[in-house]
Amino acid sequence: MNIAFPYIAPGRAIKYVTADDRFMRAAASVCRELSTDHYHPTGAVLVKDDTVIARAASQSALKNKILLGLHRRGWCVRKLLKIPSGRKYWLCPGCASAKNHAETLVIAAARRLGLETAGADIYLWGHWWCCEPCWRAMTKAGVRDVYLLEGSDRLFNPKHLGNIAGK
Repeated sequence: MNIAFPYIAPGRAIKYVTADDRFMRAAASVCRELSTDHYHPTGAVLVKDDTVIARAASQSALKNKILLGLHRRGWCVRKLLKIPSGRKYWLCPGCASAKNHAETLVIAAARRLGLETAGADIYLWGHWWCCEPCWRAMTKAGVRDVYLLEGSDRLFNPKHLGNIAGK
């Protein structure tokens, strides 16, 4: 695939699976159940030895339903200022900062459980790429591979006309 990712870690690649993959279905379920980032909800499962060892979803700093609704409808400081995706999350309380992205939270969840993350894989539902802080966290944790849904560059990229991001 020739996808123009906003960022990809040096020497790393993204792998893809179909929607019927059991771990991708688990990540989709986590997204629906746990994500509070309504603009770009994302769910993640950390898989090791063919078993889900941790789950997490992106979290918004906003908790007020009215403010979350406004954010979902486009009242995002980063969007209004045309800040590129993956940058300056601190500007908008409705955007999940990198520390509240599904990737970093699933690693933290595994560590809280006392589980080893080295050699694990991450499956992400709701994402079409990973930002630089998330790649750093995954590399530091020893995550082996990152799996996204086939077609995620169209489905979850807000700039693509046929996207379902946040819907």
